[in-house]
Amino acid sequence: MSTLPQPGARPGLRLVYSRKPRKINRGLMVAAIVVAAITIIAFCVPLFINANAYRPNLEAELSQTLGRQVKVGNLSVSMFSGSLNADDIAIADDPAFSKTDFVHAKSLSVGVKLIPLLFSKALKITDLTLNQPDINLIRSQNGEKWNFSSLGNSPLTANAPGPPTVANAPSGVAPTLSVNKLKVSNGRVTVSQLGSTQPPRAYAKVDVEISHFSFNNSFPFKLSVSLPAGGTLKLDGKAGRVDPNDAVLTPLQAKATVEKMDLAASGLIDPASGISGIADFLGTVTSNGREAKTNGALQVRQLKVARNGSPAREPVQIQYAATCDLLNQTGTIIRGDIALGKAVAHLSGTYDAHTSPTSVNMKLRGQALPVDSLEAILPALGVLLPPGSQLKGGTLGLDFSIVGPVDRLVTTGKFHLEGSSLAGFNLGSNLASISALSGKTKQNNTKIQNFSANVRISPDGARVTDIDLLVPLFGTVTGSGTVSPSGALDFHMEADNISFLIRGTTVDPKFMPSAKGMATGLLQKTLGPASGKKSPAPGVTGVLKKKP
Repeated sequence: MSTLPQPGARPGLRLVYSRKPRKINRGLMVAAIVVAAITIIAFCVPLFINANAYRPNLEAELSQTLGRQVKVGNLSVSMFSGSLNADDIAIADDPAFSKTDFVHAKSLSVGVKLIPLLFSKALKITDLTLNQPDINLIRSQNGEKWNFSSLGNSPLTANAPGPPTVANAPSGVAPTLSVNKLKVSNGRVTVSQLGSTQPPRAYAKVDVEISHFSFNNSFPFKLSVSLPAGGTLKLDGKAGRVDPNDAVLTPLQAKATVEKMDLAASGLIDPASGISGIADFLGTVTSNGREAKTNGALQVRQLKVARNGSPAREPVQIQYAATCDLLNQTGTIIRGDIALGKAVAHLSGTYDAHTSPTSVNMKLRGQALPVDSLEAILPALGVLLPPGSQLKGGTLGLDFSIVGPVDRLVTTGKFHLEGSSLAGFNLGSNLASISALSGKTKQNNTKIQNFSANVRISPDGARVTDIDLLVPLFGTVTGSGTVSPSGALDFHMEADNISFLIRGTTVDPKFMPSAKGMATGLLQKTLGPASGKKSPAPGVTGVLKKKP
């Protein structure tokens, strides 16, 4: 009880106050004490623990698991995260591939069980995180192996003193390490091949997250990669059991998503092929460790197939299914539907990636393909029309074989064009130099009733034979010729009993009479009016049709 005089109070009077003791919540007090204790321990315990004392055990366990020499940097303990943190980590490469590091990471975080660590000094690893690692993937010169193929199949053992050495463990025995989580954060992967003249390809922002990792069981994983020249690749699925003899042959099932991939820069397509474009892909990849199957939908913008071509003006849609023999590095395209608008051609065949560059044996077929849809892809195939001209209307049929190494492909086959026209190109005007054929038409378009030919395209250029062209105003035009890699033309043609040549280039063809054509024109002028005939006498024509 207390009494206090109050201002203005009458003398002799006091106000009396009563203080009641506050009740303290016992539960809150206990919780506060526990939190304080944990905080003190978290800050103080690392001061009394020599984390580097665990480094030999950590290096030995990781070396034995991977079958590679592993070195970690200065270790520190984080009680809040329950982990050991290393300044850096280096994993040696397979000596058959390189003497430099297979992996070098800026830091390594090792999740551990704290109770065994504190009281029995036992190192029980629960998770591993590589931060900003540089990972070097190297393929053998014959394409059969990778430098990560041997991961885990040559266990190491620690023998003090000195570094861990290769143990005499039987091949095919998988390491027993398992962790709840295995992560790669913001990594960089470089891919190269022994003996190749191609520069290594680099992939940035590589993130991998594996849950419940074990060499002996399957595990879910997620992978995301930034591709060269832009674009992303994502895989989301399940892998394992890890093949103890070759990690490349580990089974997996995954959904694949690719956005804005530059085909020429990505390395997923042999750069020797000359194929380029920007692709989006959505599909699946399944492997049993020996055979991989993939299928899905691919959209390619700015597609270019021929080295001397230019990007297609419209996107190309591809629905495909393929298999790959992982041991022999060979595969089969079971389905390859290539669509441009309403035109759909079909690609099938086999490929062999065992050696570099990849070799293919393919068939490309199409029937009654709408020309209006195909016209946009002609530049990508290296087919260049005269300036201002355009194929319109009609249908195209084709049957081609594509064989050889992708940098020296040979394409042979036949095409048939029907009911079309070359708008913006006046064949009559271009034939004005050939007197017997000039003046037949003033139209700005050239109608094509039928056009067929056999074609052979190789790095040396194209050869076109058995040309059979029916243009209503001129009749049948036949002949053969070549197109050089630079587009130079050299054709010998026959039309209306007149021989002529086509020289110049694909974009600027020059029509000129041959010696036989000039003689025929002269005879028509000389003999035709006198005899009332429009063409030379049969005997003369027969002589003129012989090659000079």
